[in-house]
Amino acid sequence: FTGAGCHAWAGGLTAEGVAAQGNLLAGEGVVRALIDTYQAATGELADRLLASLIAGDAAGGDKRGRQSAALLVVRPDGGYGGDNDRYLDLRVDDDPQPFTKLAGLVNTHHLYFGDVKPEDRLPITPDLARELQALLIRTGDRTAEPDGVWDAASIAQFDGLVGRENLEERWRGDDPNMIDRVALEYLRGRFGG
Repeated sequence: FTGAGCHAWAGGLTAEGVAAQGNLLAGEGVVRALIDTYQAATGELADRLLASLIAGDAAGGDKRGRQSAALLVVRPDGGYGGDNDRYLDLRVDDDPQPFTKLAGLVNTHHLYFGDVKPEDRLPITPDLARELQALLIRTGDRTAEPDGVWDAASIAQFDGLVGRENLEERWRGDDPNMIDRVALEYLRGRFGG
């Protein structure tokens, strides 16, 4: 709502393909930051919206302080399994750093539901096979010493780990001798490497 009876600052701005508005904001700089950041940001819609929310918060955000943050992106059949249109529907409530937590949720969403990009597919070289085999030892999926040979046993062991971590969409493709960079970084961070 805007008008003379509203709080100290309320309003909105628009630009090509984007609008930002609010009341109880620290000032016009908040919506300006939302618009400018959205226009300059890259990545998918969720990434650009998140960057805008973070910029709006840095510009003063809500005059009442931080408490919650939410992000909703819809697209036809965009939900899990194509059963609905909610591609991404995330929220953080009652938290002093909601945008930090929301960013973590968006990254997790990308890990589990993001598209595997061809440029992110990496060949499992002998060095990488040795690293993955050592990781499989740490997770209890392998007992044999790492030898750098990505054979049927290594593939089966890795398949078990991938299944437990829900990364099937990022690895089980047409070539078990390739791995997605995003999945590899996740596994390194989770299990060391």
